[in-house]
Amino acid sequence: MSLFKARDWWATTLGNGEEFDQGCLCVADVDNSGSGYDKIVVGSYMGMLRIFSPHPSKPGEPAEADSQLLEVHLKEPVIQVEVGKFVSCSELLHLAVLHPRRLSVYAVSGTSGNIEHGVQYQLRLVYEHNLQRAACNMTYGPFGGVTGHHFICIQSMDGMLMFFEQESYAFGRFLPGFLLPGPLCYCARTDTFITVSSARQVECYRYETLAVATDADTRQDSDQQSKISGKRLQADWTLVLGEQAIDICVPTFSPSACSIFVLGERNLYCLKDNGQIRFMKKLEYNPSCFLPYASIAEGTTNILMGNHNNMLLVYQDVMLKWAAQLSNVPVAVRLANLKGLVVTLSSEGHLQCSYMGTDPSFFTAPRVDAREVNYDEVDTEMRTLQKIIREATRTQGRTEQRAGTKIFWIVCVRTQHGYVGLTANALLSAGAGSQVVVAFSAFLNGRYPPADLGGDVALSYSCPTGVPRVAQCRFTLPLRIVCCPSPPLKNSKYKITLDTNKPPVSLHEVFPGTATTTLSDKEGNALAFQFITGTRVSVMASKTSQRYRIQSESFEDIWLVAKELVQRFELHFAKMGVKDFRNSFAGPIPLSEYFETVDHHFELRVNAEKYQDLLSERAVQFRAIQRRLLTRFKDKTPAPLQNLDTLMEGTYRQIIALADAAEENRAILHQAFARLRSATHLIILLVSLWQGLSSDQTAILEATLLPLLQDTPQLGWEESVDAAVSHLLRTCLSRSSKDQATSLSTSQLSIPKDITRLKKHITLLCDRLGKGGRLSLSSEANTPTPVMMSPTGQQPHTGH
Repeated sequence: MSLFKARDWWATTLGNGEEFDQGCLCVADVDNSGSGYDKIVVGSYMGMLRIFSPHPSKPGEPAEADSQLLEVHLKEPVIQVEVGKFVSCSELLHLAVLHPRRLSVYAVSGTSGNIEHGVQYQLRLVYEHNLQRAACNMTYGPFGGVTGHHFICIQSMDGMLMFFEQESYAFGRFLPGFLLPGPLCYCARTDTFITVSSARQVECYRYETLAVATDADTRQDSDQQSKISGKRLQADWTLVLGEQAIDICVPTFSPSACSIFVLGERNLYCLKDNGQIRFMKKLEYNPSCFLPYASIAEGTTNILMGNHNNMLLVYQDVMLKWAAQLSNVPVAVRLANLKGLVVTLSSEGHLQCSYMGTDPSFFTAPRVDAREVNYDEVDTEMRTLQKIIREATRTQGRTEQRAGTKIFWIVCVRTQHGYVGLTANALLSAGAGSQVVVAFSAFLNGRYPPADLGGDVALSYSCPTGVPRVAQCRFTLPLRIVCCPSPPLKNSKYKITLDTNKPPVSLHEVFPGTATTTLSDKEGNALAFQFITGTRVSVMASKTSQRYRIQSESFEDIWLVAKELVQRFELHFAKMGVKDFRNSFAGPIPLSEYFETVDHHFELRVNAEKYQDLLSERAVQFRAIQRRLLTRFKDKTPAPLQNLDTLMEGTYRQIIALADAAEENRAILHQAFARLRSATHLIILLVSLWQGLSSDQTAILEATLLPLLQDTPQLGWEESVDAAVSHLLRTCLSRSSKDQATSLSTSQLSIPKDITRLKKHITLLCDRLGKGGRLSLSSEANTPTPVMMSPTGQQPHTGH
């Protein structure tokens, strides 16, 4: 056990896959219990709000369940939580929760239970404000010298300070010269607001100046503000930092220590109330959070500093007093009135209460017998060791080739023949030119073809000197792993035709081995594959032209065969020495067939939400019946159940039936998303061949239409693709530079009511690509390329 390690008092992990930031942690007596012990309030970007009252657990035992007082899903990301006197008719503490578009103030209360389950905590909404602008952060305090109450100031993403006098909105002011929001803090001593602007300077604004400045109904340049409407907003003082700030804090524990602390990316600044530097500390690490607190030495301030090396440091002004190791990188740190504990929160949700000190050590170093040092022997040994080091350094490269390398094989691949090798977890010594291959089996995850047959390989090994190395590559499984030979079909529902610029070739030559077992003709003009679902995909070669038709009863199953055909054509003609070979697709893009797959996937997502809502309703009903039954059973004078037991059994059966239906829908949805990915891959391939897109443009199109590897309840394929396609239509595929100036929507991504807008945007994307639009991540590619028509009336390839 390390001596300088933060001593765990209580710890827990919040959620799974949630994200947290410095504003998501608050420590206060939020339920007004008067016990003298603080509660820990944590919000997350996934919308979860949790309140804890931690208790220490015995070594080896899990944390007590009653440490968590409350957990509520607020359905919107929580940017910041604060506790203060936010209600006009009460001097009790209330909880303020800042969402991107809403400010909510809650009352947290506990009610003693009638049974042994203890106190039941509730979150009651007192009031809320809907914000017209996207919020970034907030601060609170007795603005204007008000006593007994706290007002709230919210900074928006576009630089507006919005002031709320509890239940009412007071006014809003735009910061001059604003570009990006920075940290914001209120100083009650001087009644000022301190922030760090994008010009990397500290700016201070008096509340009185903000109140009498020009009204900010609309955003306007400070130089163009009318002098008649009010005074122009100016900073009380500024200080150039030369770096961006992470956080600002104004301590209130001692009126005599009038300091403003600013944490920069590389320095810590302590300022006076007039902006003059009291002292600064250059940091040799990347800080993540900080917190000034009272020091026992008069005239000094202690500072807790977290960094990205998992360290928690304690400074007394500029002097380092203590350093403790944490298990995670803290993004927020607070001091709790829980026996002086330090509360830290990481971005992954590791909440920890710890103290800094040492554990007693019972180890006593053995006594060393003193002896005289023979300096001649020491010099001889030093020269011998230096000679060995020089020889090892000079022959390191030759040693690796001659003696071999100690290798820890994770995966070994031979892609030419379709074999993939995997070794056990063991240390092997492989000489130069040798190989170790262990076969393993690949299994399908369901009774449907996968959207991708690719995989990743990682090889971890160590050199003779002990230096670890890692090599990575990507492999592709053979098509035969998901299908088998089958007689070709003459007619099918879905058909696509691929063109080449070279004379037709026999499918015997393109598919050696496979084609000979599946051809029903001797000329090699047709072959077919049957997938595990029973769907057959046929490939027909024209006898007179260089066209090849792929047809099937399932649109998405065409994808793997079409990809295999294109790749085999390129490999076949490359072996023949043909350098100008090209695959192409004459169009049009089969969007109507593609939208059938999209509709099916969206319908299943809507059903999943319906099942979730019904389950929630039945669960509430089930718990209400349980409470009533429990009250009847505990009553000293028995009362009739009034068919509550029958109602409880019926509700239970409904919950089980809904859960089974939701699970079945989830399995079908998983399969539908795999088919949607296959169909999308096919559309990307056809668009790429249609317009002759380069590999970079194809990668942009693939990232746009396939942004997710799987659906989640919080983020789905439809809203992600709609946002990505809309971005392309406003940037590189815009009709003019005026369209590019249109600001992007900042609304939250959520499942749409219908997908009419999505279909329209995808159709418009293909239309603009067909008219010469270019896919690019740079701002220069924003004008359509002129389209030249050939004498035959067909549109030639633009060769992007």
